Amino acid sequence: MIDALWMSNLLAWVAIVALMLVGFALARQVGVLSERLKPVGALVIDAGPAVGSVAPVFELFDLAQRAVRIGGIDRAGVGTLLFFVSPTCPICKTLLPLLPSVVANEPRAYRVVLASDGDVREHAAFHRNAVARAMGADTAYVLSQELGRTYQIGKLPYAVLLDEHGVVRAKGLVNTREHVESLFEAREAGIASIQAYAAGKRGAAEAA
Repeated sequence: MIDALWMSNLLAWVAIVALMLVGFALARQVGVLSERLKPVGALVIDAGPAVGSVAPVFELFDLAQRAVRIGGIDRAGVGTLLFFVSPTCPICKTLLPLLPSVVANEPRAYRVVLASDGDVREHAAFHRNAVARAMGADTAYVLSQELGRTYQIGKLPYAVLLDEHGVVRAKGLVNTREHVESLFEAREAGIASIQAYAAGKRGAAEAA
């Protein structure tokens, strides 16, 4: 009787230890999958002015006929988040109210310039009904086919981060707030993109 009780206790402890080992293995696997599947920042498309290059200078006018200079040295030391949008882009509308807070949380000074092309009346209505409510009526909004062609914009929303010297610091497709923030993180880290950095880490880990 005592031997049977002792044996049952032993088996119970063996089962508990086995379950603990299985749980540890599962937790480790979940951590690995989480690392692989976590957001890797804005999707960089290898087109247009390269990260690290000096951006071309554009002298434009916004919808309110105010002069807007994109690129070149900003004497006030203010960088530019150039954000390409469209009135028919639902993700663009979702991100608009988030842009001011993202920029405000950065240690460096930035301004936001919205860019697109097409019918002026359509964009004026979009600015009045969506942009002004989300970001303020004084938000710069420029229309320029040449600007879009230069940066080879194919999908939206797309953002380009220029520093105060007019150098392209980061760029890519942005579908979430985290994607937008990753552009600023890439600049502060001195890398082309969070996406490329994560890919490099995975490659180094696999090589090891």
